[in-house]
Amino acid sequence: MLPAAPILVVDDSPTLRAAVEFVLKREGFEVAQAGNGVQALEVLRKWEENGQRPALIISDIHMPQMNGLEFIRRAKATPTCRFVPVLVLTTERGEHTKLEAKRAGAAGWINKPFNAEALVKAVHKLIRRPQTHAGHAHGH
Repeated sequence: MLPAAPILVVDDSPTLRAAVEFVLKREGFEVAQAGNGVQALEVLRKWEENGQRPALIISDIHMPQMNGLEFIRRAKATPTCRFVPVLVLTTERGEHTKLEAKRAGAAGWINKPFNAEALVKAVHKLIRRPQTHAGHAHGH
C-alpha cells in the first residue's frame, strides 16, 4: 500500500505554515509546504514525475510571485490535481474573492486566524469525499 498522500500547505508565512502543519500532523496527516504558488507548482511537478499527488491543497490567496487564485487555476489545469480538493485559508473576507476562488476550483474556505478544530473538520470532510472519476484524462 502506498503511503498516505500528503497535504500541500501553500502560504507565504512560515509561522502560519508551521501552525497548520502542527495541527495536521497531530491528526496523522503528512504535510508538505511551499511559500508561494510558484514553489507549490514546482512541488506538484516533482510529485507528478514520481506518480504522486497531494490528498489536499491548502492555499492562501495573498502571496508574492503568484497569488492563490492563479495557483489554484494552474494546479487544477494539471491532470494530477484536477480532482484534488483545495481549501483556501486566508485573511480575505470579500465575497467577490470567495466566488473567484470557487470558480478557480476551491472546495472550501477558512478565514485566518484559523480555529484548529474547524481546520481539521474541513480537511476530513474534503479528503473523505469520494473520487468520481475513473482513470485519468490524457490531454496535453
